[in-house]
Amino acid sequence: QVQLVESGGGLAQSGGSLTLSCAASGFVFSDWGMSWARQAPGKELLWVASIWRDSSKTLYADYAKDRFTISRDNAKDTVYLHMTNLKEEDTALYFCAKGYQSVLPRGQGTQVTVSP
Repeated sequence: QVQLVESGGGLAQSGGSLTLSCAASGFVFSDWGMSWARQAPGKELLWVASIWRDSSKTLYADYAKDRFTISRDNAKDTVYLHMTNLKEEDTALYFCAKGYQSVLPRGQGTQVTVSP
């Protein structure tokens, strides 16, 4: 079955950076686009970014453009989200999801907390 395990979250200061990782298994990773989504406390789940199966195209939510970079390593079945210039409003539980512009199926998430 599809398994997605996120890691790399933690506490960062405003203006700082974090890189999230998501290890995938249970499907042919290189056949699928992948996405990141996030959910802030008490708020809805939001799509963040997607990457095509061969990394030939990427897509970002407006709030993520110019600050976040999605990438993947098909040899490692892993997708990444590099986040820079973090803001307090980036505080959320971050999930990776199978599929392009998708939020399902997704893993358990990794918490990112941005302090002032």
